[in-house]
Amino acid sequence: MAKDPGRVLIFDTTLRDGEQSPGASLNLEEKLAIAQQLARLGVDVIEAGFPFASQGDFAAVKRIAEQVGGTDGPIICGLARASEVDIRACAEAVAPAPRRRVHTFIATSDIHLEHKLRKSRKDVLSIVPEMVAYARSLVEDVEFSCEDAGRSDPEFLFEVIQAAISAGATTINIPDTVGYTTPSEFGKLISDININVPNIGEAILSVHGHNDLGLAVANFLEAVKNGARQLECTINGIGERAGNAALEELVMALHVRRRYFNPFFGRDTDSPTPLTAVRTEEITKTSRLVSNLTGMVVQPNKAIVGANAFAHESGIHQDGVLKNRLTYEIVDAQTVGLSDNRISLGKLSGRSAVRARLEELGYDLSREDLNEAFARFKDLADRKRDITDRDLEAIVSEQVQQPEARFQLKLVQVSCGSSLRPTATVTLSDRDGPEETTAAVGTGPVDAVCRALNDLAGEPNELIEFSVKSVTEGIDAMGEVTIRLRREGKFYSGHSADTDVVVAAAQAFVNALNRLVSGQANLSLHPQKDVVGSENRPTL
Repeated sequence: MAKDPGRVLIFDTTLRDGEQSPGASLNLEEKLAIAQQLARLGVDVIEAGFPFASQGDFAAVKRIAEQVGGTDGPIICGLARASEVDIRACAEAVAPAPRRRVHTFIATSDIHLEHKLRKSRKDVLSIVPEMVAYARSLVEDVEFSCEDAGRSDPEFLFEVIQAAISAGATTINIPDTVGYTTPSEFGKLISDININVPNIGEAILSVHGHNDLGLAVANFLEAVKNGARQLECTINGIGERAGNAALEELVMALHVRRRYFNPFFGRDTDSPTPLTAVRTEEITKTSRLVSNLTGMVVQPNKAIVGANAFAHESGIHQDGVLKNRLTYEIVDAQTVGLSDNRISLGKLSGRSAVRARLEELGYDLSREDLNEAFARFKDLADRKRDITDRDLEAIVSEQVQQPEARFQLKLVQVSCGSSLRPTATVTLSDRDGPEETTAAVGTGPVDAVCRALNDLAGEPNELIEFSVKSVTEGIDAMGEVTIRLRREGKFYSGHSADTDVVVAAAQAFVNALNRLVSGQANLSLHPQKDVVGSENRPTL
């Protein structure tokens, strides 16, 4: 059996793999806010990014290492391809963290070797120990991943893993990179690694997987039963294509079904010791923060964190729950931090009270951002009687999205009706030019607003997604709008909330435009798709 920490380590890759979701790119302040909340959540490892990808990613990983990594905090990890320049940049970025890790990888499946790397198995067996040893010379904690392990020849995989551990790897990660395997296959692969790699006891076995067939969480739980002790996952399951294994689903499965999983850890069935170090009451808060900052809306029927996860529509279900919640609920909503808490804040509340509540919700704002958030809070309090935590989250989520924004929305006014052509008048200020006003006609008020904004901004784009939802119940509820733009194959998201959904749509569109002009899209250098030696390699 592989090295066993006695529980399951949670490796969060929301800031690295999760950010590769189309349109989910985050700026430095957003990444820092999420990393701080992940530390509160109690994850063991934060994979903060791919430092060699760009100056921005390097700076974000370094800032997180400086401000979030601590002697009692999570390990701060960076990703690096199996090359000296990648590994060196990664080690430099995570250096400020007392607990730091370099995570390096190379593909091991024949399809990747032939078509992407254009290398032989012999080449890979030569590269792996050299690069792992180099990483180990820079940091004590080295993780090595066999990319596309799920489609790799097992015998070759065993050789590569053995070589990596011999060279100093302390964690071995087995990724199902394309979400191809089934639970029984994945569990057997982990079991076979434990049996056939002689030195596997010197490393912790980890798993990483995508949800292309909807099997990622099931695969991971089967891997745990067969000796995997680190799970690489993301908040809300975000990530490339169909996403990653969802952290909240994995953690709660291990929490709710602890009696089932305990024997696989050599424990008594009724042992009360948690199987992870995650503070489950922080799950809902973390999910909402990630959703707000990435603009990736959580589907209502999403397990654990969806709006309907604890809702009961059926009369039979309602009757049963009223008599005993256990009849139709296996998770207490309060266990994941879900409550209907209504804060006692209003027109007379001061900045300190608002700041304290925002910090409890996972936001640590600068003085300038707090002042702006407080002004919006006061404005909302004039229009809405009851202010909830969800309202606060909605009004503050924009504060960290637009540092040094080029465009600012000054005015939006629409006229529409059953016998009117929807018309919008918009005023937009441009840091690089004069303030201008224009009017446009559209198929509806939001379409008219977007047309007017495009005319003023002069930045070609294609609007590919518009979504609006109510933050809370009631006629005075704020409407949250998410807009996603596309240009030259890259995606840019904008998010905003207001009691007037047309105003929210206008601001969300401007936020997306600001990301577009600042180039805050998905990384131009992709850790898996861009091979070492690519010409578009940035300079650090």
